Amino acid sequence: MALRIALLSQSTMLATLWLTGLSFPSLWAQPLISCPYKNLCQQSLLSGNDIVLKCDLPRALWYFSSILGEDLFLINSMHNIKNLPGGSLQLTNPQPSQSGLYRCQDNHNILIVEYEIDFQDVTTLHITHKALDQQPLQNETLRLGGEVLIFTQWEPWQVCNRCGVPGERKRLGYCYIEEPQEKPMSCGLYLREENLPHTRLRPEMQVETCLVPCDPAKEVDQSYFIFDIYQLGTLTNNIWLNCPLASIYRPVSWEANNTPLTWQNELSGKNLHSTLDIPSGGRQLQIFQPAIYRCFVEQEVVAQFNPLGALKPKEPQTRENKTQEPVSKTLSIPLWLKLLPFVGTVLVLGLLLLKTLSPLSGKSRNRTLLVK
Repeated sequence: MALRIALLSQSTMLATLWLTGLSFPSLWAQPLISCPYKNLCQQSLLSGNDIVLKCDLPRALWYFSSILGEDLFLINSMHNIKNLPGGSLQLTNPQPSQSGLYRCQDNHNILIVEYEIDFQDVTTLHITHKALDQQPLQNETLRLGGEVLIFTQWEPWQVCNRCGVPGERKRLGYCYIEEPQEKPMSCGLYLREENLPHTRLRPEMQVETCLVPCDPAKEVDQSYFIFDIYQLGTLTNNIWLNCPLASIYRPVSWEANNTPLTWQNELSGKNLHSTLDIPSGGRQLQIFQPAIYRCFVEQEVVAQFNPLGALKPKEPQTRENKTQEPVSKTLSIPLWLKLLPFVGTVLVLGLLLLKTLSPLSGKSRNRTLLVK
């Protein structure tokens, strides 16, 4: 039985929930980056996507130094970084400027673990689909004192995002630089403070179609979130749905009225009534048409969105038109709210008029009695 989360009908509460993306923060959605005890591990990641750096020490002290070579300082006031009770460090929506060294130690300055992270700019992500004959970025050579090679270091393919039906799988690739006879290094950690404007210095995401059978041993009667969105008033047409527990680092897929919303259709302009968000790897979906939307994470349905009465039908959008529209998550003022001042004025005037006429009516009745 599905876990139904009933959203309150009050417009203020609904607006707040909608504008926050209807998200339920959970560590399930965030990849856990780990490193052996007392080691330094280098890691390439994507900006804008939450992660957790593991440190098995309750009340651990975390220090940070940016790739610009600044001195280490204690992390205690950065708005998007949180120390978790077990000692790990949670980074929400990390930015490229937060690339650098993260050091976990105890209160006696003893090192537990260190991470050197390169948050590559997800807004420059190059996405391709094999079925559309789109090609990944090619290797390039660059002169930086000597000749170096710029290439993409690919992660393994993620599992197919659906089973039993046609699906898709993706893999992420990070920008790396290699000097002759030297070990490759991620572009951000190699260049450090050197700001080099070059179109090849960016991460990638590649997608391909897949079809895998479902594993009966792994099938479970899993409960999921159902969002019933009622009477939000007149909304803008830039509404975003946020799939709980999803991440660019995990397989995720969407469907509208049981029709898959695929990356192949998205990149070829055939998802006319919705837009898969590239920087989040499909975790977010922009919708332009009322429908029953469901999202899947690792082949399991995790949420269903029923925007009943919350969205006016709109003409089909081309991908070009959708990308030109400004992204807006604000709600327009409902008509009844706009009319409140007018209605209030009419009521006040009506009460004053009634109060004025009441004494006149009494005097008229008195005169009639006297005549009789």
